Amino acid sequence: MSDYFNETHEHVRATARKFIETQVLPNIEAWEEAGEFPRDLYKKAGDAGLLGIGFPEALGGIGEGDIFMKVAVSEELMRSTSGGLVAGLGSLDIGLPPVARWAKKDIREQIVPPVLRGEKIAALAVTEPGGGSDVANLKTRAVRNGDHYLVNGSKTFITSGMRADHYTVAVRTGGESHGGISLLLIDRDMPGFSTGKKLKKMGWWASDTAELFFEDCRVPANRLIGAENAGFIAIMSNFLFERLSLAIMAYMTAQLAYEQALEYTQQRKAFGRNLTGFQITRHKLVDMATQIDVAREYTYRCAALMQAGKNPIKEVAMAKNFSVDVCEKVTREAVQLLGGMGYMRETVVERLYRDAKILSIGGGTTEIMKELIAKQIKL
Repeated sequence: MSDYFNETHEHVRATARKFIETQVLPNIEAWEEAGEFPRDLYKKAGDAGLLGIGFPEALGGIGEGDIFMKVAVSEELMRSTSGGLVAGLGSLDIGLPPVARWAKKDIREQIVPPVLRGEKIAALAVTEPGGGSDVANLKTRAVRNGDHYLVNGSKTFITSGMRADHYTVAVRTGGESHGGISLLLIDRDMPGFSTGKKLKKMGWWASDTAELFFEDCRVPANRLIGAENAGFIAIMSNFLFERLSLAIMAYMTAQLAYEQALEYTQQRKAFGRNLTGFQITRHKLVDMATQIDVAREYTYRCAALMQAGKNPIKEVAMAKNFSVDVCEKVTREAVQLLGGMGYMRETVVERLYRDAKILSIGGGTTEIMKELIAKQIKL
């Protein structure tokens, strides 16, 4: 283990590990094939204290500021072998922070605690059908009408989109570009809100992903999160932790694939000896282990900067890109080392290989990350 973790972190890690071993792993194959996991898993995770990490105690959370507690839990959740399950169970981590930080006090106290208990589900809705990573040019518009906003537009690729109870939605309340964007908290039962059918994906099968539609959706004005036309800053601050989380998912996906490949090559025989008896196999495994360790340790360094109150935009973008690159390489090599078995749905590496691809897209594409890094180093 790394020196970044203390005894409390390891205690919480053990809790998350037990949760995955008892509540998830016996069922994960069936949930992947079904394309969803039971809603009551949120409640079980809430009861285990896994959903409240990073949120204020006053709102039912475990406490803010301890980044490495969240890292430890995130690593253990990935032991489920399903990025989709982790993304779905963790949609509150991107949907709820703006509410906890900037929503009106009565709204915070009404919305946040039930989500942290796993009784309600929160999601973030930013991406639009024609927008992708171009957040500053989103088109969904909200017009103030008395004590309500009327919202019109649509969102797509929304994790937990089908069954979330609360959506933190990016809307345009002002002029063009980033200066006219606000955040509204929209409930699924508000008039004018609807969801499309569940979207079918290459990977992350166990997470529900959907389109959202707003047709003169009436949202009370007190559901504005923060100040009007100041939503872009909130979205960007949210991205920092989301990208750190994706870096963790990436190196953990690679770690799981490496472990599967290591076990298989130590047991599988070819031409009279184990696959690890061949130098090319050993060197592949060494390269995989090296790349994973470097990705993990650099991500820890970024987490330490965040823990210290820094705003490591460049470093986190680098960590995401590097970890994702490692993930894609390692999962590809793992499939190759397993040969025909690596192509079979019954093996974990097949799922890990599919799940890996979304990590270079979500939270800002690799290309967007490079542009962000270029700006930070003043290119």
